[in-house]
Amino acid sequence: MAFWKPGSERPRILDDEEGGVLFYNAAPASSSGYGHASMEKQRQRLPVFKYRTAILYLVETHATTIVVGETGSGKTTQIPQYLKEAGWAEGGRVIGCTQPRRLAVQSVASRVAEEMGVKLGEEVGYTIRFEDVTTAGVTSIKFLTDGVLLREMMDDPLLMKYSVIMVDEAHERSLSTDILLGLLKKVQKRRPELRVVISSATIEAKTMADFFRGRKRRGSDNDVQGPNTEPAILSVEGRGFNVHVHYLEEPVSDYVRATVSTILSINERERMGDILVFLTGQDDIEAATQMLNDETHHNARKSSGLIILPLYSGLPRGDQDLIFSPTPRGKRKVVLSTNIAETSLTLEGIVYVVDSGFSKQRFYNPVTDIENLVVAPISKASARQRAGRAGRVRPGKCYRLYTEEYFLNEMATEGIPEMQRTNLVSCVIQLKALGIDNILGFDWPASPSPEAMIRALEILYSLGILDDDAKLTSPIGFQVAEIPLDPMVAKMIISSHELGCSEEIITIAAVLSIQSIWASVWGSQKQLDEAKLRFAAAEGDHVTFLNVYKGFLQSGKSSQWCQRNFVNYHAMKKVIEVRDQLKRVALRLGLSLKSCDRDLQVLRKAVTAGFFANACRLEPYSHNGMYKTVRTSQEVYIHPSSVLFRVNPKWIIYHALVSTDRQYARNVISIEPSWLTEIAPHFYNSKERAL
Repeated sequence: MAFWKPGSERPRILDDEEGGVLFYNAAPASSSGYGHASMEKQRQRLPVFKYRTAILYLVETHATTIVVGETGSGKTTQIPQYLKEAGWAEGGRVIGCTQPRRLAVQSVASRVAEEMGVKLGEEVGYTIRFEDVTTAGVTSIKFLTDGVLLREMMDDPLLMKYSVIMVDEAHERSLSTDILLGLLKKVQKRRPELRVVISSATIEAKTMADFFRGRKRRGSDNDVQGPNTEPAILSVEGRGFNVHVHYLEEPVSDYVRATVSTILSINERERMGDILVFLTGQDDIEAATQMLNDETHHNARKSSGLIILPLYSGLPRGDQDLIFSPTPRGKRKVVLSTNIAETSLTLEGIVYVVDSGFSKQRFYNPVTDIENLVVAPISKASARQRAGRAGRVRPGKCYRLYTEEYFLNEMATEGIPEMQRTNLVSCVIQLKALGIDNILGFDWPASPSPEAMIRALEILYSLGILDDDAKLTSPIGFQVAEIPLDPMVAKMIISSHELGCSEEIITIAAVLSIQSIWASVWGSQKQLDEAKLRFAAAEGDHVTFLNVYKGFLQSGKSSQWCQRNFVNYHAMKKVIEVRDQLKRVALRLGLSLKSCDRDLQVLRKAVTAGFFANACRLEPYSHNGMYKTVRTSQEVYIHPSSVLFRVNPKWIIYHALVSTDRQYARNVISIEPSWLTEIAPHFYNSKERAL
């Protein structure tokens, strides 16, 4: 592979309008002495420090402040501290800072607590789904995911305990971020004193300012009261070092193999410094890891000194934390990551970035009601973010596995907001629970498609969560809104209370909330399949999960037992934590916890009560295990990871579809067709009953 090499010592400076990477030559304090400097000196070296007074002035005088801070400027860790130092947390008030990703919430909170010299969970804390590390009345800076703050709004719609909400990494435009921005705009009308700070490295500041721009107030008296409703925009430079961007001369067909070749080439030819690699998901990361390990056996010189560290959301927390550990002398860390490392996570030793040019994104088709997780090209905004990870400690290099012509002429400027490419069921129920009935009239930063909105309303109506007037039903609708899970899973839990199998169903719900309870070991697929057979239940995956959970408890929650049975120990510990939380939520909602004593028919009926819309029937005379969904006649196959793969019962219900070369049903359970019309007669008519 040949990369384009910059012709001069310095990279070209391309402005944002041209779609290039913006290189800023700040007057540089070398960060090599960070380890010896005091924490305060480190903070003062960050580019954002010289804007401290300006930021505090704008927050004081404007309702909304937009901070466009380049990667490495220190905005994420410093702005909340500046706000606290300026008195925004006095009188028991809280400064909230949201992030789109859980790992970012945890790592940023830990860093800020360390800088402030306080214990995490006291003055500085964090909250993510199923984990609250804060102390009521003590925590003054709180980091949390957008989704968690939305759930807090159900109890406190005006966010009365918060003085400032900082929405960080807003450019990611996650579903929760867009809902939150729309709601904060509404809250500000009722609470003019609430300050909103929106920060990002690449956000289109003018577009966001237009969204938050308030209508001009009438009357001169009102004009002098409260903060200025005109949003303020502040730009902060970031990196102190140049980043040379290298492009491929010709496109490649296999970006994973190209990635591995680039890593080995960097290791062989470049000075020491860690490498951050952007791939699409766990499969790519494991394939690249295996290729690098194979190379170690065949060509030790090329791969000597490499420490390979994966990073993706399903990885246990302990393994994720390894990326932050210092690199031993004479070694080179290679972090193989999804786009989880694109924002907020600061890995100080990174000098080289390898950008595959792809990421996995969800795309929902409301007509077929199928959500696909597909590998898609990234945007220029993401490419800039990725390049920005290099050059933090000295001049860095970014190797893009695509051509410069493609970057300049074909790559999209911004990514498609998640709001416009995802299933809106959870979004609709959250807004309904917050009392926003006119969802179509809600002020969105990016409008969702009417088809997706109609499909979401249809599904919630069929589940009995919305009534004929599209309002939440009582008690089921309000109960579902309180359970922090997908509405179908929540409905399954509520139905299990009536059917007398809530102990088992809550366990199943906890497992479904985890990415996978199976330990994925490269090259050990046969042993994993054999291990699954030890727990396999003829009824399907949900009952198999119960068997694994029971075995884990009987082993005394043993990590050795997990290792022997290819079960992910950390995932099982998380299942127990989530299960305990769900039990508390269920009891708070008045749902009694009963066991069905292995009455598997009752248990399968409870699953059907939540997921009846996902019913499939085996095609007659099908030799390849093809199913068709009952409602839309989509072709579906049981995923190879399911215990029912190749068993092919006549009727099944799935938890989720995965789309690759086919539509694969994951987490499958067998059912009786008569249950569909018994449980959901409004959804399945008599014609379907005859089938």
